Amino acid sequence: MMASNRCAVVIPTKNAMARLPRVIAKVLKQQTPWPYEIIVIDSGSNDGTREYLRTVAQVRLIEIEPHEFGHGKTRNLGVSAADADLVAFLTHDAEPLNEFWLTELVDALEQDPRIAGVFGRHIAYECATPFVKMDLDRHFQGFLNYPLVVHRDLDPIRYKSDERWRQLLHFYSDNNSLMRKSVWEAIPYPDVEFAEDQLWAREIIEAGYFKAYAPDAIVCHSHDYAFLEQLKRAYDESRNFKKYFGYKLSSRPVHAAASIVGLVNEAFRQEVDGRFGEVTFAHRVRRAMQRVALISGHFLGANYERLPGPISTWLSLDTRLFRA
Repeated sequence: MMASNRCAVVIPTKNAMARLPRVIAKVLKQQTPWPYEIIVIDSGSNDGTREYLRTVAQVRLIEIEPHEFGHGKTRNLGVSAADADLVAFLTHDAEPLNEFWLTELVDALEQDPRIAGVFGRHIAYECATPFVKMDLDRHFQGFLNYPLVVHRDLDPIRYKSDERWRQLLHFYSDNNSLMRKSVWEAIPYPDVEFAEDQLWAREIIEAGYFKAYAPDAIVCHSHDYAFLEQLKRAYDESRNFKKYFGYKLSSRPVHAAASIVGLVNEAFRQEVDGRFGEVTFAHRVRRAMQRVALISGHFLGANYERLPGPISTWLSLDTRLFRA
C-alpha cells in the first residue's frame, strides 16, 4: 500500500516548552510540493508540552510513559507510525532555519536511490557564545572537504584501516536527518542508550547503502554547557564511544593532562572570527572551564571500568546506562 504522505517529521519531546512552539511553527511553514505529516512522541512532560501539542491540529501526538523512552526505541516508534515513504527527525530544540529545510533534505536523498539517510547542518542560536558558534561552524564546514555522498566503497582499503575515515562515514545526527522508511524496515535504529543515529549510519554503510550531507538543510541547535554538565556529557560520550565503537578518547592520563594544558592555553589566546561576535574575558574563562570538563570527562569515560559503581552512576546523565 502506498503511503499518503511523501514525508513525515518525527519529534521526540520531554518538557520542551522553552523551544518547541517555535520548532513546530517552523515545521508547519515548510514549503513542499508534496504532503507531509508531523508526529510528536512525548514521554511524560509536565511543563505544558502535552497540553500545547493537543491544541495543534496538524500534529499527531503519541504519548508514552517516561520509562518507555529510548533514543532508538522511541524513534523506531515514530517511523513505524509514519504514513510516509521518508521520515525526517528533529529534536525538540532544533529549529529549522527556513521554510525549505525539509525540501533540502528530501532533494539530497533523491540524488541516488542508494542513499539511505541524510543529515543536515547545524548552526548556533544567536544567543550562543562566539566559541559555540565557531565550533559548530567549523564542524559542519569540515564535511565540505569530502564528497557530499559517501559510502564504504569510496575507499574500501581506507575504510578497513583508518579509524578517522570510518568515523566520518558513520557520522550522523538525528537532531536533523532524513531516512528511507524502506531501509529502516530492514535496518531499524538499535535500541541503545547512546549514539543510535551513528550506530544506524554505520550499519547502513556496512550494508552497502550510501549516506549524504545536505549543507543547505539547516537547523538552529546549540548548547553552552556549565562545567558539571559538560563533564557528565563528555563522560557519557567517551564511555559509550568505547562501548559501541571501540574508540578511546583521552584514555591515558599524560595525554589528557597535556590536552587540558593545551586547550586552556588556547582558550585564552585563540582568535575568533568577528562574525561570531565579540569575545570577552568571561567567554574565555567559560571556554577554559568547558575544555577542562571535556577532557576530564573523556578521560574518565575511557576508563569507566576502573571506576567504583557509585561514581560511574553519578557521572552519567543517563542512569539507564548502568541497568542490569
